[in-house]
Amino acid sequence: MKRKLASLLAVLLIISLSFALFVGCDNAYEPQPEVETVEPEVVEPEPEEVEEPEATEPEDNEPEEGEEVTGPAPYAGTLILATTTSTYDAGLLYFLLPEFTYETGWEVQIISVGTGAAMQLGRDAEADVLLVHARAMEDQFVEDGYAERRYDIMYNDFIVVGPADGPISHNTPIEETFRMIFEDNLDFISRGDDSGTHARELALWEEFGFDPSGDSNYIESGSGMGATLTMAIEMESFTLTDRATWLNLPDHGDLVIVSEGEPPLLNPYGIIIVSTTEEPEGSRIFVDWMIGTRGQYLIGQFGVAEFGSPLFFPEA
Repeated sequence: MKRKLASLLAVLLIISLSFALFVGCDNAYEPQPEVETVEPEVVEPEPEEVEEPEATEPEDNEPEEGEEVTGPAPYAGTLILATTTSTYDAGLLYFLLPEFTYETGWEVQIISVGTGAAMQLGRDAEADVLLVHARAMEDQFVEDGYAERRYDIMYNDFIVVGPADGPISHNTPIEETFRMIFEDNLDFISRGDDSGTHARELALWEEFGFDPSGDSNYIESGSGMGATLTMAIEMESFTLTDRATWLNLPDHGDLVIVSEGEPPLLNPYGIIIVSTTEEPEGSRIFVDWMIGTRGQYLIGQFGVAEFGSPLFFPEA
């Protein structure tokens, strides 16, 4: 009897445990209510106001964009240039030398004389560089050992000028012009100063077979080109001149060009470093500048603005 009662109690206990376990599991799987997720609101910070700097006008000494800041080169020394009166009277040196000095610092002292006198200054070691136009004299100067270097640098031409109402008309051939002056005893003013122009004049007389020396109508001025032209204007006479000096003369009086444009009238110039120069560095810098890109460009520009054509043509 006791054993049956114990078995019955055990069965009841198992049933009770099974029921409790069922109920617990049922509650564990009960669906949970859905929860709405809310994204947090992002608040952008307001930008701080930055004051723009006030615009200021650039100072006058500030270079503009792309402008190179340059200035004159410091003083490097002084050299002596002996040159013909034609380059001096034409104004070419006043056009070139300030640019050369500004760019290199070398100053140039000018002695303006005829070619013969310029070469004598070279022989006497009283000039560093020569700028002349008498090729035969230049070649002899080189041959005699007085030149360290010589270069062709530029050329222009000679012209014959005379009275507008005279017997020789414009564009008369040069040989015919000299023949008429000689045969008709027309007044002719010669420089007579052993210059390049004088040397060319004498060569032309000889080439055409005439010798005016000793004639009363043949007058030697013994002066530079500008002074000789002035004398010819005052006396209404004929003379041989380089074109550059003629064009730069402010008053031609009654004179006009009567002969021009022929090969015998070509007027080439040479530049020479004297072998006894006391300023070899400056002399070489000067000559290299004159025959270089810068110097040749400026030579080709001289006279263009005023006359529409260069007064000297670069040839280096």
